[in-house]
Amino acid sequence: MTAILDVRDLKIYYKTPVGYVKAVDGVSFDVKEGEVFGIAGESGCGKSTLVHSLILRKPPMVHMGGEALFKGRDLMKLSKEEERRIKYTELSIIPQYAMNALNPTKKIKDIVWDLAREHGAEDRREVEKLLRERLRMVKLSEKVADMYPVELSGGMRQRATMVVSTLMNPDLLIADEVTSALDVTTQRVVLELLHYFMAEGIVKSIIFVTHDLALLDKIADRVMILYAGKVAEIGPTEEIINSPGHPYTSLLLESLPKIGVHYKQTKLRGIPGYPISLLNPPSGCRFYPRCPYGMEICQHVEPKLSAVDDGHLVACHLHGGESNE
Repeated sequence: MTAILDVRDLKIYYKTPVGYVKAVDGVSFDVKEGEVFGIAGESGCGKSTLVHSLILRKPPMVHMGGEALFKGRDLMKLSKEEERRIKYTELSIIPQYAMNALNPTKKIKDIVWDLAREHGAEDRREVEKLLRERLRMVKLSEKVADMYPVELSGGMRQRATMVVSTLMNPDLLIADEVTSALDVTTQRVVLELLHYFMAEGIVKSIIFVTHDLALLDKIADRVMILYAGKVAEIGPTEEIINSPGHPYTSLLLESLPKIGVHYKQTKLRGIPGYPISLLNPPSGCRFYPRCPYGMEICQHVEPKLSAVDDGHLVACHLHGGESNE
């Protein structure tokens, strides 16, 4: 499959009075046309910084190196006008805390018209007709178009936000933690809607960001695991879930509760220690201070991604990861 997004050695830092926070530090991956690409990791690993740098980059976020080729164009080098032109039409995002992303002072139809008009739409009736069609598609009443966001429940607002973000049929949709504040029933609805958007050709590809590997097992074709601004592991979802290669991935999976297993039978395992400071990260493997399999080489030599199977890459000296230096 053709890659719609090709990210190479991307470095996105935050500028602070005491130095740069290396939130995304040399990340490489690609997203193929027609796939759902999952990004997972604990809070602070760089997931949201990574995807926001593709579409919502603003100070104190700073691009320090690398490229992100979207349909052949480097997103890091686009002018403000070029960014505005492709946003929501070719590349769109359902932001984290999407339930609060809609302007509370405007009706849904007015929010949509402002967006459509900014991208050249001239017929408001056609735009509202499309809006009402899409609302029906996500099992919402057409009356939602005439309502304010505060009149909608959390799940309804989430679906309305998804409609707004996909109204112009973007080639690549970024879904950033869109299920984090939802109950499990609504989570399932959201995942089904994303599948539906793909099946209907409303979007071509999706980047799905979450801290919950169980959700990725239901939606993603491939998964990338981030830790402290670095790629720990990347590969087919089924293989990552069933045969994790990185100790961090294994510990993430062990921290998830399992259906039918009583807590007295199997205790949940947390990941020992605390995330490192990205203001001044240590040399070597960034997971070394928390890793149960740490070796002398891990402390001094940063492992690079090495193939453990077809399309399955792991950055770990247990798998022969060599130095990046």
